[in-house]
Amino acid sequence: MKLWQKIYLFSILPFLLLFHLASVLIIERNHSKLLQQEIEATLRENRSIRSAIEAIVPFLRVYRSPDYERTVWTNIGNEFAAKSGDRAAYLRIEEEPDRTAFSNVDFPLPTIWTKLQAPGKDEIRYGLSDVGDRTILFTASSVEVNRKKIRIGYMKDVTPVYAERVEQYRFFVQVDIAACLLYLVLMMIISKALTKPIERMARKAKVIAQGEFSRRVELRSKDEIGHLADHFNRMVAVVEDKINELEILNLQKQRFIHDFTHELKTPLTSIIGFSSFLRVTKYQEEAFADGLNVIYAEAKRLESLALKMMDLIFIREENLVMKRENLKAVLDEAEPVLAMKAEERRIRLAIDGGDCWMPMDTDLMKVLIFNLVDNAIKASSEQGLVAIRVHSEGGRRILEVADRGMGIALEHLDSIFEPFYVSDKARTRQYNGAGLGLSICQSVARIHKGTIEVVSEVNVGTTVKVVFEVAERDEVKV
Repeated sequence: MKLWQKIYLFSILPFLLLFHLASVLIIERNHSKLLQQEIEATLRENRSIRSAIEAIVPFLRVYRSPDYERTVWTNIGNEFAAKSGDRAAYLRIEEEPDRTAFSNVDFPLPTIWTKLQAPGKDEIRYGLSDVGDRTILFTASSVEVNRKKIRIGYMKDVTPVYAERVEQYRFFVQVDIAACLLYLVLMMIISKALTKPIERMARKAKVIAQGEFSRRVELRSKDEIGHLADHFNRMVAVVEDKINELEILNLQKQRFIHDFTHELKTPLTSIIGFSSFLRVTKYQEEAFADGLNVIYAEAKRLESLALKMMDLIFIREENLVMKRENLKAVLDEAEPVLAMKAEERRIRLAIDGGDCWMPMDTDLMKVLIFNLVDNAIKASSEQGLVAIRVHSEGGRRILEVADRGMGIALEHLDSIFEPFYVSDKARTRQYNGAGLGLSICQSVARIHKGTIEVVSEVNVGTTVKVVFEVAERDEVKV
């Protein structure tokens, strides 16, 4: 079922329900109002008759004649009948015990008349009852005359009120049919008009799904569908960016494989070449020593490359569970190894900072610290200084490694985190480097919700700052 059909059907049901409910409520309210008006008018008539009887009570007390009383009741009844001239109104005057003094009622009294007997002083009782095909409103009041209770019954035919309600329902049915037919036609037009932009978006989405990611939905509407079109265009733009990013990543992957192959090829060529040379050459101590030194250096370079690659694989594939640890304690634990590495180059280490608690994997954090400090040591000249500092700033934990070495040129800063990228190839090969250290550092920092900031100036030095955003929880799964 299409969307316009769903809108069409689901809009009809509430309309029919609300329209019919509102119409019934209006008709019933109007009927109740008219009926209440009839009741109030009938009660006023009953009070008026009772007032007339109460006015002549003093005269009846003087004469105290039953015949005179009956004559009075008959005169009052006839006067009422002549005055009202309304065939729908009836009067009945009864004397106790159950003797009718006057009545122009032309129908048998129903049981409700019995229930309205014996009203109290200044009380008027009323009730409705069907008599044949008519609906009669009964009212009853009483007045005491010469120690006798006179019951006054005033009745009115309210059948026209109910007939009016039936007529209103009949008229409503006619209006209902016309309104529903008109509504059906209008809603079909409106529902198709409302869903037309969505159909346009669907056609455009089909085109985009075929690979034309530069296409966009052109809707100038400012309603929700217009906002949906804007979000759709943004989504397509994001998808296009992601595809471009994937293409870039694919190129980077191809370059990674090429660089990795090249990094393997160079030391292997040296090892194979010198091994072949030593195998076919007569023993000469100096030549054999030089060849073995080259083979050893290139083998160490292969070992370093293998360890770095293992670090990258471990970081990307392991499901790590991090616990809340002290970054300063991890740095202190790694200090002996770092000091030994620095001593080989006669570099001084300066470690400073206070407690910095954060969720971490201590082994990975040591890898991060070691690679940053190792790079700083390699970049420094002999008798140089490498400063390491950890501190807290609000909800952040910061690790800084600074050196006073050769620095990094501005054009290299955007590429230093790429695998196998080296800004100084001679220095990198001198220390068996492969350009993987900062790539590993970036992966470790990303896992710990950290970012790396690098500030460097050629022949002045480099400062690497790792900023970790700390969440207040003891254990985090990555």
